[in-house]
Amino acid sequence: MVLLPKPALEQFSLIRNIKPTTFFSGIPLIDLSNPDSKHLLVKACEEFGFFKVVNHGVPLESILKLESEAVKFFSLPLSEKEKAAPPNPFGYGNKSIGQNGDVGWVEYLLLTANRESISQRLSSVFGDNPEKFRRALNDYISAVKKMACEILEMMADGLRIQNRNVLSKLLKDEQSDSVLRLNHYPPCPEIQALKDHDMIGFGEHTDPQIISVLRSNNTSGLQISLNDGSWVSVPPDLSSFFINVSDSLQVHI
Repeated sequence: MVLLPKPALEQFSLIRNIKPTTFFSGIPLIDLSNPDSKHLLVKACEEFGFFKVVNHGVPLESILKLESEAVKFFSLPLSEKEKAAPPNPFGYGNKSIGQNGDVGWVEYLLLTANRESISQRLSSVFGDNPEKFRRALNDYISAVKKMACEILEMMADGLRIQNRNVLSKLLKDEQSDSVLRLNHYPPCPEIQALKDHDMIGFGEHTDPQIISVLRSNNTSGLQISLNDGSWVSVPPDLSSFFINVSDSLQVHI
């Protein structure tokens, strides 16, 4: 991490902490092992556009292996990580988010879910031996894709679409534009010294995809906006996934 001088911090958004974080307890819970979960899933999409998934079939071992490899990557010196930069559109990014000039206190690795592209991109960082990271990525992506396809087909059933794979086939397509994004929110000593403020790592936004599959490593910070416009904090969960109904699906619903 490169520490910025105080004037440079002014371009980042801060939030004032008036009281300790209170987690929202009303996040819908969808158990994919329950045959009746389809109805609960549809209700969650309609009322929240966001829900938590358990018994999802993604091995915890795959989750933890990828997390371990991601920690190793983000622990590299900045000069090494920048060998995978810039994100054009895929690769390593640091503080600049997207192409509209947005910034956040975040560094990330953005990859297509295409296996060949993963290998090519990581070779610039790991030299001739990207194999361990690549295996962890491929195992994780395969498992998460399978879960996401099941969820998309349940959504299609709920929308009474006769061809239930109309959404999931977009994800299964070899030319799918699905992506994997690994985010790291490093500490900011200047803000920590203020005690009653936090840096916003990734500001208010919506996702353009059909759905977004989110996971945190037991670290809080994710917030969602409810129908009344209020923002609530999502309790982190090491072994579960959160599903966000994104813009493309909302338009069609």
